[in-house]
Amino acid sequence: MDLTSAADDEAFRTEVRTFLEESLRGDFGALRGLGGPGRDHEAVDERLAWNRHLAAHGWTCVGWPTEHGGRGLSLAQQVIFHEEYARSNAPARLNHLGEELLGPTLMAFGTPEQQQRFLPPIRRVEELWAQGYSEPGAGSDLANVQTRARLEGEPGAQQWVLDGQKVWTSNAHFSQWLFVLARTEPGSKRHHGLSFLLVPLEQEGVEVRPIEQLTGGSEFNEVFLAGARTDADLVVGQPGEGWAVAMGLLGFERGVSVLGQVVGFERELAGVVDLARTNGALEDPVLRDRLAALAVELDVMRCQAVRGLAGVTGGQDSAAGGGAASIFKLVWAAWHKRLGEVAMEVLGPDGLTARGAPYELDEWQRLFLFARADSIYGGSDEVQRNILAERVLGLPREPKGTT
Repeated sequence: MDLTSAADDEAFRTEVRTFLEESLRGDFGALRGLGGPGRDHEAVDERLAWNRHLAAHGWTCVGWPTEHGGRGLSLAQQVIFHEEYARSNAPARLNHLGEELLGPTLMAFGTPEQQQRFLPPIRRVEELWAQGYSEPGAGSDLANVQTRARLEGEPGAQQWVLDGQKVWTSNAHFSQWLFVLARTEPGSKRHHGLSFLLVPLEQEGVEVRPIEQLTGGSEFNEVFLAGARTDADLVVGQPGEGWAVAMGLLGFERGVSVLGQVVGFERELAGVVDLARTNGALEDPVLRDRLAALAVELDVMRCQAVRGLAGVTGGQDSAAGGGAASIFKLVWAAWHKRLGEVAMEVLGPDGLTARGAPYELDEWQRLFLFARADSIYGGSDEVQRNILAERVLGLPREPKGTT
């Protein structure tokens, strides 16, 4: 992938930057920096209005094909959009799971009817989605899903009836829909007999319980399904073949937005450096060396992300491309945790006390606490290493049931 600055791409960058500068004023300007990991509880209604403002001006689903309502931007232009969005400090978007994960999955595996029903509301940010994958006994081991679904009713009026529990379900408390991996073939094991279902959250039989985190937020949730229902035709792909759909969705998870994520990391690192310069911590040569190392590592991280995207552009999947997605997840999670630790060192004793009663944290305390989860959510470090070992290097599978 060539990310050199062609004239038309620079013109596009100017277009994006101008739109964001003109839009992030007044009420929308007050939303700068809100939301994001550990802070998704902030200004939900106001950020939703911002997201719909983006949609009204054609700035959602920018990488979707035009036939599905997107802008059909090139990969380089998608990267530019995400970089400029991050640099503007615009509020975190609420529609990531629908726009970046489910939408492309429906384009790849869904029926025309499913695409027509669900893609336009995603693009307009009228319906928000949550991900029903992890369970109390099947977090990193997704193939151990125990949530079950069965078909009930007369032919032509059948529905799936679901029973089970999902956990770590991001933003389920303000979403309207949940895509669910459920076991639909009795007696099936592991990745066999699973189906990928689209389930409305606003119904009897669904209970959402937010999980309060150390940061004070509660973006993660438990979701209890007790006789929850969805129409029989809201299965993506064939019943019993949901594993392939679920893995296809995860393949979309780490796309061009990762470079916007790197820009966000650059801003955080710059903030820690400024803090160290202000309070004198930068005079410590050891701490200064650690900050310099973080800066170098961040440059390497961006180069690695670009190389991974180049593999995708060349038609490679994660395994054929050297496991780029798994490598990147391992790298950025470890880096971000180290940044949080260095931020606490810069704060010194001040980092040990809340900024206000009863539990008001500053951005560096939140960074430190939430970054502890970076190596778990989105695929734990152990899972990523197994993917690299088994699917990329061809090593034997990890023995089960051993100590």
